[in-house]
Amino acid sequence: MHVLVVYCHPVETSYNAALHAEVVRSLRESGHSVDDCDLYAEGFDPVMTREERLGYHDVPANRQALASYVARLQRADAIVLCFPTWCFGLPAMLKGFCDRLLMPGVAFDISDPADVKPMLTHIRRIAAVVTYGRPRWMAWYMGDPPRKMVTRYLRRLTGNAALVDYHAYYHMNVATPAKLARFLRRVGDAMAKFA
Repeated sequence: MHVLVVYCHPVETSYNAALHAEVVRSLRESGHSVDDCDLYAEGFDPVMTREERLGYHDVPANRQALASYVARLQRADAIVLCFPTWCFGLPAMLKGFCDRLLMPGVAFDISDPADVKPMLTHIRRIAAVVTYGRPRWMAWYMGDPPRKMVTRYLRRLTGNAALVDYHAYYHMNVATPAKLARFLRRVGDAMAKFA
């Protein structure tokens, strides 16, 4: 498959950077082509401007500001997101990426507001590799917005057809090197089987 990997972390020496590298390595070794989208390295601007919001429903003119990212999304057969959870949500950079890119005429057809239709039906697989600072029970208590964004909202945009995997490491605040190494291997194994 052609896999769009969307990575979001500002520190190149972070554990998330190691997870990202493992995702890309394992996917490529398994024969997939990878479009590695590192939002920080690419200088992605997550801010939706006033003009963009005013033109949000103006299809297809609304895609002009993000034409290259729209093309990358439309070429993908699969998406893998790699990010940390901050304040029990997506990092601002990734949230802005979703806010700006998942727009009418790209991710969904809203020409009939009473019957919104998904437009990412070419996406067959979705996966996320996510870290949390707090334990699983606390993420559950807070509603776990990142998990819902990936497993419900993104999947809905594929017409509920894409298979979804969610690989989460909880409680980074008390992680040990052995546990981190084990999760890294688990992610590599999962990406090796990604199909």
